[in-house]
Amino acid sequence: MEWMLMPLKRYAEFSGRSRRMEFWMWVLFTVIVGFVLGLIDGILGLKSTSTTSLAPGGAGMAAMSSVGVLGGIWSLGTLIPSIAVGVRRLHDTDRSGWWILLPLGPYGLGIALMFMGLISGSLAMAGLAGVLMLIGLVCAIVLLVFYCLPGTPGPNKYGPDPMGGAANLAETFQ
Repeated sequence: MEWMLMPLKRYAEFSGRSRRMEFWMWVLFTVIVGFVLGLIDGILGLKSTSTTSLAPGGAGMAAMSSVGVLGGIWSLGTLIPSIAVGVRRLHDTDRSGWWILLPLGPYGLGIALMFMGLISGSLAMAGLAGVLMLIGLVCAIVLLVFYCLPGTPGPNKYGPDPMGGAANLAETFQ
């Protein structure tokens, strides 16, 4: 349980390094809590769905992408520690934390073009949006591979090895 809560202890700490264990236990923790809060949102009727759409099939899309009140609060509350642990994980593989932004460019541009295509009725723009979203997905997979790679042994330019004696778990929680 300590591994799951460590990113909350290091809430907005973007320097240093994080082990794979810290990163993946945080991911597991946030997914489990988010799932439970999503169930509670659904049971209590706290999901905000809309059947208004710009395109055919939009009602189904709105139902799939609905966000509940509790899930939304959880997502906002864990955004900064999630970014921070991701940056520290990249640091552990001796990469700059700026790599975390890699998928955002293609995704953001793709979403903008998708809406512009929907408004103007241009299929070409919607097609280009799809290609950009696919490029964003490839970038996200590259980031996932980086997160799965083992850290560099010993100290690197971002700090000491988190598996070493100086940065062990007990010292973090003192």
